[in-house]
Amino acid sequence: MEERVTVQISEGVADVRLARPDKLNALDPAMFAGIIAAIARLETEAGLRAVVLSGEGRGFCAGLDMASMASAGSGTDLMARTQGLANDFQAVAWGWRTLPVPVIAAMHGVAFGGGLQIASGADIRIAAPGTRLSVMEMKWGIVPDMAGYALWRGNVRDDALRELAYTAREFGAEEGQRLGFVTNIAHDPLAEALALARAIAGRNPQAIRAAKRLANLEAGAAETLLAESREQAALLRTPNQIEAVMANMQKRPPVFSD
Repeated sequence: MEERVTVQISEGVADVRLARPDKLNALDPAMFAGIIAAIARLETEAGLRAVVLSGEGRGFCAGLDMASMASAGSGTDLMARTQGLANDFQAVAWGWRTLPVPVIAAMHGVAFGGGLQIASGADIRIAAPGTRLSVMEMKWGIVPDMAGYALWRGNVRDDALRELAYTAREFGAEEGQRLGFVTNIAHDPLAEALALARAIAGRNPQAIRAAKRLANLEAGAAETLLAESREQAALLRTPNQIEAVMANMQKRPPVFSD
């Protein structure tokens, strides 16, 4: 079977691409399996510091391949937690959020339905001008799924999300940025994402992972403040933290250990 997801790793940055360009990277069972496998590999990849997620061809991801999923999904138990907190459908989006390192999605062309949810799992989303987005599930008579609500909460304005979910209308990258679906707009989102990933890879890797844990924390003020103190105490006076200080003082690139 043709490989649905490719992973190339260089200098701590993983370049992950959805690779079904003839179908606008639409999600079929093989694509679901490929994304889950890629996330599982990256979870334990030694020396990994950042991930860039993009789609080959004319678009990021057109959402579900309804024809191929119709029979494959008919017997799926949506209530089964097969991937930690998530089912298999949710894991292809939620898994990027739970990776220990930052994930940057580079979107172009279309990010419809499940494609938008997958991008929303990233820490940062960069879109090309004119990228078409949609919370599309209501078109098929179902609710937005694939972890969408859990990922959008805190990023997307609530009333706007309700309108988009209820209507399934398309919207552009510029509107998406105003509402919180898109972080930045760039004419070459993949190049921008890779440059940002390399910049992140040049920071203390333990501090970056700690910052993502804090960003992912869903807790009240007391627990959040305690977690911040715990992460900071674990970082202070470690070799990489000392190296960050020395490199800044000596005006040279830092050399960190993983």
